[in-house]
Amino acid sequence: MMQGIGNIFKIPDLRKKILFTLLMVVVYRLGTHIPTPGLNPQAVGILLNQMRGTVFGLYDLFVGGALARASVFALGVMPYISASIMFQILGSVFPKLQKLQQDEEGRRKVNQYTRYFTVLLAFLYAIGIAVFLEGQPPVALPDGRVVPLVSQTGFILRILTIFTLTTGTIFLMWIGELITEKGIGNGISLLIFIGCLDRIPTDLGRTIQQVAAGEISWFVLVVLVAVIIFTFGAMVLMTQAVRKIPVQYPRRVIGRRIYGGQSTFIPLRVNTAGVIPIIFAQSIIMIPGTVAAFFGKTNFTEGLQLLLQPGRPLYDGLYALFIIFFAYFYTSIVFNPQDIANNMKRMGGFVPGIRPGVRTAEYINTVLTRITLPGAIFLAIVALMPWWLIKGLGVSFFFGGTTYLIIVGVALDTIQQIESHLLMRSYEGLLKGTKLRGRR
Repeated sequence: MMQGIGNIFKIPDLRKKILFTLLMVVVYRLGTHIPTPGLNPQAVGILLNQMRGTVFGLYDLFVGGALARASVFALGVMPYISASIMFQILGSVFPKLQKLQQDEEGRRKVNQYTRYFTVLLAFLYAIGIAVFLEGQPPVALPDGRVVPLVSQTGFILRILTIFTLTTGTIFLMWIGELITEKGIGNGISLLIFIGCLDRIPTDLGRTIQQVAAGEISWFVLVVLVAVIIFTFGAMVLMTQAVRKIPVQYPRRVIGRRIYGGQSTFIPLRVNTAGVIPIIFAQSIIMIPGTVAAFFGKTNFTEGLQLLLQPGRPLYDGLYALFIIFFAYFYTSIVFNPQDIANNMKRMGGFVPGIRPGVRTAEYINTVLTRITLPGAIFLAIVALMPWWLIKGLGVSFFFGGTTYLIIVGVALDTIQQIESHLLMRSYEGLLKGTKLRGRR
């Protein structure tokens, strides 16, 4: 592996891409520590720490703590992710939009529409955050002082906050596209990846402190480390796992040349939806807490929050069902068996033993439905695993399953691109004898 890392810097083009990516990551991390004018970062951080069980806590996880620090990048690239997912869903509903996504020129138009919609979403998110923070009462700092979240109230503060946060999202969207174009990996995914790594050093430090204080025994620590290693290995396996459907193309004679006559396969991923089902499920399961944070606690919301506390049977059951449902829902959006079958029929390809056309589409859909179930169950287990460990071992398990999945998926994508550059220039890959595949 060390030889493979050394080979990276022997290729000038790859070396420039990696250095450019690292430079953009540094810019992003610096921006997450620049506070938004008019907001009190320390007070906002205390408020967000109290709201970890709401959508705000989930959002702060994906932006690397930038929201809790009230930074200029507090919104992160999540408006862009939301806009992209929305256009994917709309593409399955409106045929004209779906047709645009099928050619290069159309995809450029859809990307432009996504950018416009990102700006609109960022503007709306910023309005919500500005109004919400302005309406919150002062909070008590650790030293006993009670301070407000905003330096002043009124129209000027709202405008300043809205335009600062919206501009921060636009800037991050530009950085993400620059990384994709001139760097290595998918820029937007890489920024979320860096954000997910933000809490790991803090969580490791807290765990070490608990071990030193005797709150966590060495036996429990060994069990936790074993679970982390096993979980990472299982995630890599599930991310790479595919079901290969064999496809045969007949021979065709054109002029003096013979084309076709080859066997290939269609790779169907066990986890086609990635981490999206967990994000959707978390957003829905956190609605009661978010409503209570916005409109105040009532007997109904407090009772619902009590029933939907992590680790309770109702929470675990609903959470798992939501994940499985969204795994099938999102897979049906991003993968269309009918399009695959039509393209195969047009090229003369067929699955051995299956008639081309409708029968092939039904066969692919049946196989995809079957392999999606174990993938969805795996996602549910990963999402619920931290709470099971807390309940079973009696320790605070700080490493969430959602963070795991994002880190593993983006890391595999990036390593796969680096390996492609190495192999294209006749160098060995990063791992000898191992062929890595990205998620796409």
